[in-house]
Amino acid sequence: MDWEVAKWAKLHGLSSTALSDLLAIKGVSERLSLSFKNVKELNAIIDHELLTGRPKFKREQIVVAGEAFNVYYRNVIECVKSLYSDPNFARYLAFVPEHHYADKDETVCLFHDMHTGKWWWDTQKKLDQHSPGGTIIPIIISSDKTQVTLFRNKSAYPVYLTIGNIPKEIRQKPSCGAHILLAYLPCTRLDHISNKASHHRSLANLYHACLSRVLAPLKSIGLDGITRASGDGTLRCCHLLFASFVGNYPEQLLATGIKFGELLDALATLDEGNMSFVCACSAAGIKPIIHPFWEDLPFANVFHAITPDVLHQLYQGLVKHLLGWLTAACGAAEIDARCRRLPPNHHIRLFTKGITCLSCISGTEHSQICHFLLGIVIGLLDFLYLAQYLCHSLETLQLLDDALSLFYENKDIFIDLGIRNNFNLPKLHVTRHYSYMIMMLGTTDNYNTEYTERLHIDYAKDAYRATNHKDEFAQMTRWLKRKEKILRHDKYVIWRLAGDVESEPHHSRPPDMTFHRLQTMPKHPTAKAVTIDKLVDDYGATFFHEALARYITQLRHAEDPNPLHDRTLEILAHNIHFLFRTLPVFHKVKWVSVDARGHGNTTITLDSVHARPQRRSGSGLLPCRSDTVLVNLGANTEAISTGIEVQVPSHLAYIEWFSPFPLAPNRHHGLYKVSRSLLGGAKLASIVPLSKIVQSAHLLLNFGAVIP
Repeated sequence: MDWEVAKWAKLHGLSSTALSDLLAIKGVSERLSLSFKNVKELNAIIDHELLTGRPKFKREQIVVAGEAFNVYYRNVIECVKSLYSDPNFARYLAFVPEHHYADKDETVCLFHDMHTGKWWWDTQKKLDQHSPGGTIIPIIISSDKTQVTLFRNKSAYPVYLTIGNIPKEIRQKPSCGAHILLAYLPCTRLDHISNKASHHRSLANLYHACLSRVLAPLKSIGLDGITRASGDGTLRCCHLLFASFVGNYPEQLLATGIKFGELLDALATLDEGNMSFVCACSAAGIKPIIHPFWEDLPFANVFHAITPDVLHQLYQGLVKHLLGWLTAACGAAEIDARCRRLPPNHHIRLFTKGITCLSCISGTEHSQICHFLLGIVIGLLDFLYLAQYLCHSLETLQLLDDALSLFYENKDIFIDLGIRNNFNLPKLHVTRHYSYMIMMLGTTDNYNTEYTERLHIDYAKDAYRATNHKDEFAQMTRWLKRKEKILRHDKYVIWRLAGDVESEPHHSRPPDMTFHRLQTMPKHPTAKAVTIDKLVDDYGATFFHEALARYITQLRHAEDPNPLHDRTLEILAHNIHFLFRTLPVFHKVKWVSVDARGHGNTTITLDSVHARPQRRSGSGLLPCRSDTVLVNLGANTEAISTGIEVQVPSHLAYIEWFSPFPLAPNRHHGLYKVSRSLLGGAKLASIVPLSKIVQSAHLLLNFGAVIP
């Protein structure tokens, strides 16, 4: 009980004052048999009796323009050691580069985790010339300034670190602890510097001076190496090499020192004086940074380390631009009218008031808009979705390049309409490098800022709320250290309670280009006993009785040598009488992820299909609603009307059919046109095994030129 209360108090956002007031209630501490009576005693126990696997924070002052600024940071070597030596990661670490192929002839390369990229192979060859047999530990750095308050404009500037040896599926989950807070950089605006140009130069040099101090130990360790034991106890000579920088566009410019254009050698003018250096940098389109943080890092090329960013470059960049262009081309009223007329679907968010009136649209909302953007106005989204593949082959990378080329071939339409004068957009230009960067550093989910921005909640926002907002960074580092101790001790308690259970050796399973997922059903039906009349009236299953009768008839005659003709089937089905009055009904079926690579991933819902009966809401009546789905009945085209299945499955689905897909999609937008399947003027319906449903599908209206 003592430990459970302490863990609850430190991990669930309870303020120190609230906990002290709770424990001050007479009899609470005694009844719970606690070893502490207030927050001060609890903190003392955590500080002195619990161990931590993470290094301590240090504070150092950096002087810029005569003013000192505090930077709080950890020893980068010890941070890497804490990740590399973590027993929870030991089974999954990658130590050498690998080639994976999609075919037996080993001609089609696959790219997914960082160790399958060309960067690791190229760097390993260079390292072997200097220190043969060394193990590379790729260092991935991410920085991003974030607001920690809604008002008062208070900010934090965290720097995160992780290593490329850990699989991307683990790095993506904050609960796994594969990222570590490396530093808090100064958030100053340098208000004491009045000159605007000097102000910008000083901010850039302050950033690089701080990161140079934080990453200084990597300069010698990268070449000479250091012997470290991984979580399984194996000793290796490890070389810590800066591999990747993850950040949004302003952070990328700040890290590289670029303003615009190409980087030229302006450092040669530094000896000629400060003004000559500043002028040369301005002419080259770079910021006058004297000592960038990556200057002396071994085998480092910061311009190859800048990674694609799906969140800011695609969703918050290109999609945002595309929405503006489409609005200018078609008009806001037309776009919003089409949004309002989209058919509902449980798995897709619809914006019933339109999308042109939205402000401060998040990356998640842009992602939701992309689900139906193609159906509102035809646009190119292939590149966006191909760029997010979890595993790429040379063939899919060619598709990625082809999708981008198709956009470039047709983009002049926006110039012809007077919407754009040019396409000199940095976020559009960087898309040309996506294929190259995927081949170098793995797929884009290795370095998406969506994952590092999630860390702001744990390492910046929650930490700030736990302070008294005075000298906050010293308190934030102390709060974080205690939280890390609690998390580490929690893992230790779980391990001790589990006993001496040896985990099975992990055998890495390279991914393939197959998308694995599992169809699941609830253990119990949503409605245990629904009459057939209610299925017809409340669920809208108008032809349920006839469809079920045909299905039962087909099962009875499944062994007949000659298949039943439609007329014979209808006659036999008419004589079927049900011996039951009610049926159990499920309102939802889900498809969940499969841990195909054995990384212990928790299952997540990838897709779902819902059916909802009509129901009362307030004074009105909400109509019934059922999602549209894709059904795969194989090559048997007659199964559409009969739902043939020899064995009775555990779950059945009532389907009202649309027409089968035509042989080819529309040549302009690549979509297939379908319509209601009718038989004698009535909807064509049948019963099929639930396993035949492949996924949900969102139907889009065939809009005309103008929406009435």
